[in-house]
Amino acid sequence: ASTLGKIIVAGRDAGTFLDRLYTGNLSTLKPGRCRYGLLCTADGMVLDDGVIARLPDGAYLVSTTSGNAETVLDHMEEWSQTEWPELCVHVFNATDAWAVVSLVGPRSRDVMRRLAPGMDVSQEAFRFMDLREGEVAGVRARVLRVSFTGELTFEVNVPSWYGLAVWEAAMDAGADFGITPYGTETMHVLRAEKGFIVVGHETDGSVTPLDLGMDWALSRTKDFVGKRSLSRPDTARGDRPQLVGLLPEDPGTVLAEGAQLIGEAPGPGAPRARSQGWVTSSYDSAALGRSFALGLLRSGRARHGEVVHAVHLDTAVPVRVADPVFYDREGSRKDG
Repeated sequence: ASTLGKIIVAGRDAGTFLDRLYTGNLSTLKPGRCRYGLLCTADGMVLDDGVIARLPDGAYLVSTTSGNAETVLDHMEEWSQTEWPELCVHVFNATDAWAVVSLVGPRSRDVMRRLAPGMDVSQEAFRFMDLREGEVAGVRARVLRVSFTGELTFEVNVPSWYGLAVWEAAMDAGADFGITPYGTETMHVLRAEKGFIVVGHETDGSVTPLDLGMDWALSRTKDFVGKRSLSRPDTARGDRPQLVGLLPEDPGTVLAEGAQLIGEAPGPGAPRARSQGWVTSSYDSAALGRSFALGLLRSGRARHGEVVHAVHLDTAVPVRVADPVFYDREGSRKDG
C-alpha cells in the first residue's frame, strides 16, 4: 500500500478545513481514530476517496488513491490559498516518506502478534478504524486497522527506509501460516465482491456520490465543496447511471470492462440500441464460485433482477442486474 497518497494536514484550523472539503465530519475525529473520507469537485462529482486518520499530536493523515496524490494536494492548496486564506492550516505531501505493508486475512492478527509483541492487537484493544503507534519488527510504526478488501487488515506504516526490512520480517513471521504476497488484481477482486468503489473505475469525472449509492457519506449538518451542486436538476434526477452489480447468465463468462449495457439483445434488422450504461469492473470470484461485475446503469437501483445485455465488439452477453454487494454483507470478516 506504499503507493497510496499520504498528506499531512496540520494547524489550528485543520479540522475545519477538512470539514469544508470532505463530505463527512472530520473535525470530530478523536486522536487515534480513522474515518472514511469522500472528496468532491465543485460540480458535485467524485474526485477522490480514502481514509483520514487523526494522529496523536492532533494533525490529520489523509490517504488518497495512488494516482491522485498530487491532484488532491493541488486541490487542497488551491482552496486553502484562494478561498479560505484566513484558516490556519498547513498541507504537505508525505507520500514518499512512508512505506506501507498491508497484512490482510484471518491470520493477520497472529502475524501482528509476532511482529509487535508490545502492541495489543486483540479485537477489544485494537478496534476497526483505530490507529496505534508502536514498534513493529523493531521499527517505530503507525498501524491502521482499516480494510479495502473487507478482510481483517493491519496497515503498517514505517519510514520508507525500513519498508523492505519490515516486509521481510512479515514474510518470516507468517511463513508457517502460509503467508503469501498478493497483488492488485486480487485486491480488486476482494474489494469488488464487497461493492467497494475504486475512483477511476467506478468514477470518470461525471459520477456523483448519489450515483454510487453513497449518500450515507454525505453530511446533513454542514456544507462542503460540491454539496450545492448535488441538488441541481441534472444531478438529482432519478434516471442517472447508478452503481449496480452484474451477474452474467453464464457464470463462467467474465465481462469485458467497458462493455456497454443495453436492454434487448441486438439482432438482424433491429434498430440501433442506445447505451444505458457500462461495465466498470469485472472479475472471476473464487468466493462466489462464478464471474461477477460492477457497472453504472441508468436508473440501476430500481432495476435489480432485470436482465440486460453487455455488448463488447460483436458479442452480447445477457446479465442480471443485482445489488453491488455480493459477499459478507454484514461485514464480519473485517474483524477476523
